[in-house]
Amino acid sequence: MAYNYEHGPVVNPNAPEDSLEAKRPYVDNGTDVVSPDRYYSPEFMAKEWERMWPRVWLIAGPRTDLREPGDYFVFNVGPESFVITLDDNHVVRAHYNVCPHRGNQLVLNERGSVPRFTCSFHSWSFELDGQLNSITDEDSFRPEVLCPRPQLSSVRCEEHAGLIWINMDGKAPPLKEYIGLPEGYLESYRIEDMFAVRHVSSEWAANWKNGIDAFYESYHLHAVHPQTSTVMDDLGVQYDLYPNGASRMIVPICKKSPRVPDQESVDAGLEFMIRDAGADPTQYEGSAIGVREFIQRSKRVRAEKLGLDYSELSDAQLTDSWATGIFPNVQIGLHPEGAFLMRFLPHESDPNRFYYDTITLFRPADDPSYTVPAWMGLPEGMDTSGETRPDTEHVGIGEPAGLGLVLDQDSELLPVVQKGMRSRGFRGPLWGEQEVRIRHFHKELDRYINGEK
Repeated sequence: MAYNYEHGPVVNPNAPEDSLEAKRPYVDNGTDVVSPDRYYSPEFMAKEWERMWPRVWLIAGPRTDLREPGDYFVFNVGPESFVITLDDNHVVRAHYNVCPHRGNQLVLNERGSVPRFTCSFHSWSFELDGQLNSITDEDSFRPEVLCPRPQLSSVRCEEHAGLIWINMDGKAPPLKEYIGLPEGYLESYRIEDMFAVRHVSSEWAANWKNGIDAFYESYHLHAVHPQTSTVMDDLGVQYDLYPNGASRMIVPICKKSPRVPDQESVDAGLEFMIRDAGADPTQYEGSAIGVREFIQRSKRVRAEKLGLDYSELSDAQLTDSWATGIFPNVQIGLHPEGAFLMRFLPHESDPNRFYYDTITLFRPADDPSYTVPAWMGLPEGMDTSGETRPDTEHVGIGEPAGLGLVLDQDSELLPVVQKGMRSRGFRGPLWGEQEVRIRHFHKELDRYINGEK
């Protein structure tokens, strides 16, 4: 059967047109082949930093990372560093991580809690809202030097759907207008009730856009992740494109790929998925075709027992991965139990390196068997109570990230792709219709690079 590129697969053909799972109208982004130098050129990297990064809304972290006034964490992107904090009035603030006196970085720890910020160089101090508190030996300064009164340089900061967003550009559009997703899309998962239970920042030998490209399609699953073939329908993926570069793919999970000859038997992978949903695989008597629906019912039963409200979520949201991309550098794997926040962060100076920054968010429940989906790679024995924010695990280039088999396979692949893109024999990526999200992303990027936005 030929691939219908003007429509593509639909996970739920009966979804109401105004529902979040309804198939979006086709967006024709053309067939251009972009120059591969955007993946390795220092000049293109400089254009991104000048024309794109300062103008977009960036997810700094989950709101639950700030619980009491004085709590803070540092968010780094490229050469910039920001301090995100909760002030005495419970307002979230974002400041450049720099003292206005001599440029010393104000905060050196990744996270903590302080009554105010004090510079380690000369002890100038600032209130949580950025206002000046004190200057050491202020009478030794001529008044003209301190006029106007120095304070921390702040950036726009907003909360939405349990996440903290920042923007360096005072002229950027409002956050809700910028995101591009339908109203209620992110909110339905109640991320504000989730807590970080693992945070891993691993450095990969590839460009940040190669990371985006790899995670924006399921076309590679059969080749790179063959173990997923009996639990993921890689050909039945619904791709949807939204304004401002946002996109999503709904990957049917607990359903075999059409590439698998045996579509009937319940193998070990599907049995694992049943157990992961809190059900007993020995109690299931149907074929593989009915497993996904059985798991959806089982999850609703478990949620009711645990007092969790799944009423706003469709059946597909209970099983499938709604992998959602927010321009420029985020993909969130959304599930009712938790979310997997991926940020593809550019290196400070090298276009051939980036940081794959992942935060596993979990919505706690009073049941030790209740956890995030297994594909997120959460190790056994991790504290999932949400009471203590774990330290960030830092992983260097070439070291195993320990994010689970699927993600470790990607970390091994991308440096090979990055090297191949620099070959004289490679003239640019040929994106097919299973890669529409990638083309959509690059179209939006080019609008910034070309000065259209």
